[in-house]
Amino acid sequence: MPEAHSLHRHARDQREALAGQVLAVSSPQGRFDAAPFDGHRLDDVQAYGKHLLYSFDEAPDVHVHLGLKGIYLRTADLALPPRGGTRMRLAGEREAFSLIAPSRCEALVPQARDALLASLGPDPLRVGEAGREDAARRLAAAGTAVGAALLDQSVWAGIGNAWRAELLFLAGLDPARRVGEEEAGLLWDLAVELLRLGVDAGQVVSDPTAPDERWVYKRDTCRRCGTTVQTRTVAGRTAYVCPRDQR
Repeated sequence: MPEAHSLHRHARDQREALAGQVLAVSSPQGRFDAAPFDGHRLDDVQAYGKHLLYSFDEAPDVHVHLGLKGIYLRTADLALPPRGGTRMRLAGEREAFSLIAPSRCEALVPQARDALLASLGPDPLRVGEAGREDAARRLAAAGTAVGAALLDQSVWAGIGNAWRAELLFLAGLDPARRVGEEEAGLLWDLAVELLRLGVDAGQVVSDPTAPDERWVYKRDTCRRCGTTVQTRTVAGRTAYVCPRDQR
C-alpha cells in the first residue's frame, strides 16, 4: 500500500501541474460522479497521511485513498484517450492525471472532510519537528506494541509496513515492545528526516548513503550485521526484525 511519502509526492506533482486551472474532470469507468467538478478550478491538492484531498472552487472536496492497487498515470498528450478503467481523470491545460483502481474516490462535504482529518494522527510530512511532542505522547499512550501502534492511522498518519520495518530497525526497537515518550520521540525524528527524502526519491529511503537499499524490509539477512531477518505477524502485517540489532 502506498505510504505517506508517495501520497505527498502525488500531491506535490499534481498541485504543481494543475492547481489554479479550470479542469476537465471525467470518469471513463463511470464509477465516480465527475459532473460537480468538471469545469471548475482546482485550488489545491493536499496529502494527509495516506489520503489525498482535492479542493475545487464552488464544489465539494474530492477524497482519494489509493488502497493496495491504486495508481496515477500522467500524460502530456491530452488527446490520448484514458484507459477504460480510469476512475477519475483530471485534465488541465498541459497535462492530465488518470486515477486507476483506488479504494476510495468520493466527494466530501465540509463536515465529512473535517471528520476524516480529525480521525488521523499527526503526519510527519505535515507537522514535522513541530509535532514531536504530540506524536511522542500519542505513540507512548497507544497501549499496544509499537509495531501495531505505528500502523494505526489515528496514532500517526502515513506510516505503512515498509516504513514501520525500517524505522524500528534504525531505532533498535523490536515491534513487539511498548515504548515510552523518549523512544517515541526518536522514532518521530527519524520519520520526519527520512520521509522527506522519500518524497523526493519516490521510494522508501532509510539510508541516505544508499537510497536503494533497505536494512531489514523484505530482506533475508540484516544489511548491517548479516543476521537472518525474522518475520512475524504484527497487526495483521508481516514485520521484519533483526533479532540482534532490535532490542
